[in-house]
Amino acid sequence: MENKNETTPKQALVIFSGGQDSTTCLIQAIQKYGAANVVALSFSYGQRHGIELERAAWIAKDLGGEHHILDATVMGKVTTNALMDESQTIEEADAEDYPNTFVDGRNALFLLLAGIFAKSKGIRTIILGVCETDFSGYPDCRDVFVKSMNVTLNLAMDYNFNVETPLMYLTKAQTWELADQLGCLAYIEEHTHTCYMGVPGGCGECPSCKLRNAGLAEYLKK
Repeated sequence: MENKNETTPKQALVIFSGGQDSTTCLIQAIQKYGAANVVALSFSYGQRHGIELERAAWIAKDLGGEHHILDATVMGKVTTNALMDESQTIEEADAEDYPNTFVDGRNALFLLLAGIFAKSKGIRTIILGVCETDFSGYPDCRDVFVKSMNVTLNLAMDYNFNVETPLMYLTKAQTWELADQLGCLAYIEEHTHTCYMGVPGGCGECPSCKLRNAGLAEYLKK
């Protein structure tokens, strides 16, 4: 009897925003599995930096991978935050609370939808570019959360998912280093969008721009 596992190429689905981290993960996955075996999945959830979806579509096409954008604007019906409401000023986190750019349940919803989508295509590996070393204080970027969601998805759909987080324990400087090792540092710097304000090339002042720029500067000093 033919072993299907030996004849079917391994596939991966990358949750893809068009930003530095997810693009690094996408390129890594393409180098590992081949562009034909990688699906990039983006979400439109009412983010004020909607330019990231334009970047995501452009990058996915440029890299030759399959790309889909799912409508997740239901988020705006159940929560509000500075990342989705342009009338709010984006603020840094303080010692007692999360930053006001935290979107309650976002990564939980993304992983759930990604799992449903992946299963429909026979994909078991889901790649998410979150990190708990250099992050904005979001609880849904922690390893314990991702592992718990992996178990939940497996139980909910009776399907053996493997949620991978290649950047989980990397600093932002180390993420730039990984991009360099993959041969795509200049590509990531030029084509990805990270800015919360939606400014092409970055505003340089929002928390996301500061983290990105500081990480690059730290890496280039080495």
